[in-house]
Amino acid sequence: MEPTLTRQTPAQHIVWLDVVRLVAMFTVVCCHCTDPFNFYPGTSPDIVDIKFWGAVYGAALRPCVPLFVMITGALLLPVRGDASAFYKKRIPRVFFPFLIWSVIYNLFPWITGLLGVEPKVILDFFPYSGEEVMRQSLAVSLGYIAEMPFNFSLLDVHMWYIYLLIGLYLYMPFFSAWVERASNKTKQVFLFIWIVSLFIPYIREYVANWLFDRSGYVFGTDTWNEFSMLYYFAGFNGYLLLGHYVKENKDGNILKIFWPFSGNGESDRHNSNWSVWKTFLICAVMFAVGYYVTYTGFSTTAANPNATETEMELYFTFCSPNVLLMTLAAFLLMKKVVVNTPVVVKALANMTKCGFGIYMVHYFVVGPFFLLIGPSEIPIPLQVPLMAVCIFLCSWAFTAAVYKVIPKKAKYFMG
Repeated sequence: MEPTLTRQTPAQHIVWLDVVRLVAMFTVVCCHCTDPFNFYPGTSPDIVDIKFWGAVYGAALRPCVPLFVMITGALLLPVRGDASAFYKKRIPRVFFPFLIWSVIYNLFPWITGLLGVEPKVILDFFPYSGEEVMRQSLAVSLGYIAEMPFNFSLLDVHMWYIYLLIGLYLYMPFFSAWVERASNKTKQVFLFIWIVSLFIPYIREYVANWLFDRSGYVFGTDTWNEFSMLYYFAGFNGYLLLGHYVKENKDGNILKIFWPFSGNGESDRHNSNWSVWKTFLICAVMFAVGYYVTYTGFSTTAANPNATETEMELYFTFCSPNVLLMTLAAFLLMKKVVVNTPVVVKALANMTKCGFGIYMVHYFVVGPFFLLIGPSEIPIPLQVPLMAVCIFLCSWAFTAAVYKVIPKKAKYFMG
């Protein structure tokens, strides 16, 4: 995900954002480790515990992607210089690793066939890829590769984020012009409207579908129009602005985004510079509320055997009010982290350098580690964090080795 996409110059280096990046990267790996639990591919006498802990961890890890977007906004908004220079610097470092690794993932079934590996191994690596990939056919792999300009395949599902990230990069120079000139109050109003837009998935599901029988159409949308009334305030651009806003403002006025239409600014100055304990208490409440909605909604839906894929993902939606509460709580709390130990600072900087490569390669080893740890005697509650630690360290070591072996060309493979 976006761990190294926003590489910093020494003058810009902000250690607490490295901490956020480390947490975001690790939780992304954890999140993918929960997939085999939430969508367990077989039967087991422990299936109830497997599903339970998959939901427990899965709900807690939803802030992973929004945290990356907030980091991007915190580091890159407002964009300095010409848009073309920004594109030339940022997009190639994302596009070439994305292109190379997407091809590798999609060629993997065919390569296993050339090596004489049993087709079942493919499903061990990618349990959701389907039986078509077990043909180990070059034609199937090339078909997936041909679809890359339009979308990711079932072999490289995690690449969905790169399409989003490139879109954010294309958008940022234009959005930046407004960010640079907008007052704090105006940014708060934008974020408030964005927060309102986060309720649309639930309005669509529980109001339009149930009460009005409108097939999910709300705020002017229909078969001939997919752009709703709040479309232009919706999406990940809100997290982009939120990251910038939190970084640039004192803690005391952060929560004004939930209601920016009161006060004259005096309360902001009075309440600025929250203590660590005050930050912790406020963030704990925010995270708990967001987590309760996320976990309860997902586990209830998952218990319904007739639930659709859309219904299963509803409470896991990144752009939703419950995930926002968890994400903002985590971001504000980590902003209070102070790291002075040189060894730790150096390790965080190295993770920043290797983070994008970690994201590119880690999906290759999720399946194998699940096969190794899942059937073991290790207690189920410990399996997800143990898998995540192993996958994270292996991916980090591989990425660091590539940088060591080909330092000048590693950026084309690892970002």
